Amino acid sequence: MTVRVELPYHLRQLARVNGEVAVEVSGAVTMNAVIDALDARYPMLEGTIRDPATRQRRPLLRFFACEEDRSFEPLDAPLPEAVAQGREPVIVLGAIAGG
Repeated sequence: MTVRVELPYHLRQLARVNGEVAVEVSGAVTMNAVIDALDARYPMLEGTIRDPATRQRRPLLRFFACEEDRSFEPLDAPLPEAVAQGREPVIVLGAIAGG
C-alpha cells in the first residue's frame, strides 16, 4: 500500500524532498511500518524519527493521523483505514521545547 507522509522542514531538507512523500508499506500499516519504509527509501533519515537502540519515537517529534495525535500510541498499533488507503497522510511534526 502507498502511504502518504508529511515530514517536518528539517527532515525534508535532510531527505532532499519538497512537500509530501509517498512510501510503500507491505503488511499492516503501522507507524513502525511507515518509519521502516521511510528509512529504506531515505537512508539519511534512519535514526532521526525513531531511536535506533530503543526503537521509540524521538522525544521532539509527534505523529498525527486523521487529525488525531498518535504520538503516545504503540508504534505497532494499526493506523486508520484512511491512511492505509492513501486518502489521508501521516504527519510527522517537530515539537518545540521551551523553558
